[in-house]
Amino acid sequence: MPALPVTRLTNNQISAFLQRGWTIVPGIVPPALQAAAHRRIDGFVAEQPPPSDRRGFHFYWIDDPADDDPLLQVLTESPALALAQSMIAPRVLERPTQIQVSLNIPPWPHRPGGPHLDGLTPTEPDGRPGTFTMLAGILLTDQTEPDMGNLWIWPGSHLAHAADLRSKGAEALRDMAHPPPVGVPEQIVGGAGDLLLQHYLLGHNMGGNLSDTVRRVVYFRLRSTQHRADWQACVADPLREFESLRSVH
Repeated sequence: MPALPVTRLTNNQISAFLQRGWTIVPGIVPPALQAAAHRRIDGFVAEQPPPSDRRGFHFYWIDDPADDDPLLQVLTESPALALAQSMIAPRVLERPTQIQVSLNIPPWPHRPGGPHLDGLTPTEPDGRPGTFTMLAGILLTDQTEPDMGNLWIWPGSHLAHAADLRSKGAEALRDMAHPPPVGVPEQIVGGAGDLLLQHYLLGHNMGGNLSDTVRRVVYFRLRSTQHRADWQACVADPLREFESLRSVH
C-alpha cells in the first residue's frame, strides 16, 4: 500500500522550526517531479552555462513561472506547499512569483564568515525591505554530509534578530543584511527530495562544496497575503504569522 501523503508537520518538526528557525521534512518530493526539475535545470545550464572557471554559487531566476513549470511543480504538485500553508493557517500564502535555482559548483573550500538576511540589498522597488514569511527549499541533490554545498544556518538567530528589532524598531532591519553571528553555525543535511522550511529572520549563508557533485536546490520565498502590509509587526514578533503553532511552542 502506498504511503499516505504528509499533510502536517510533526510536533518535533514544529518545535525545531519555532526554536531553531528551520526544519527538514524528508522525502516530500517524488522522484518523477525531481527528474522533471533536473531536466529543466539541465536546459538552463546548456543554454546559459556557468563560466568554465566558476566555483561555488551560480543562480538562475525564474520570474512569474507558469503553473506547469517543473520547478514550480516540485512545490505545488508535492505536499510541500500544503505543509508550508498549514504552518500559517488561517493566513494564506501568495502564489510564488519567483523561483531561485541555486547551484554550488565544486571544488569550493569556502567557509562563510557570517550570516545574511534576504531581501535587504536591494530592497523592493517601492523601498520596502523584501521580507517574506518563510523560505522553502527543495533539495534536488544529496547533502547528507557536511561540505557538500550545504546551507549554513545560525540556529535560534531568528529569535535574537526579532528581539533586536523589537528594541530598535522594525526599520532597523534595513541595516541587518549582514547581522553579527549569533551562536555556532550548523550545516543543514538532507537528501534529494527533502523539504527545508526556514524562518525569514534566520541568519544563513552558503557553505563550501568538497563533494564530486554540483549541489542543486530550488528555493521559494513564500509570503502570506497579509505580509507586505504587516511586515513591521512580523519582524518584531517571530511567531506572528505562525499562530497555529503557538500551542506547540
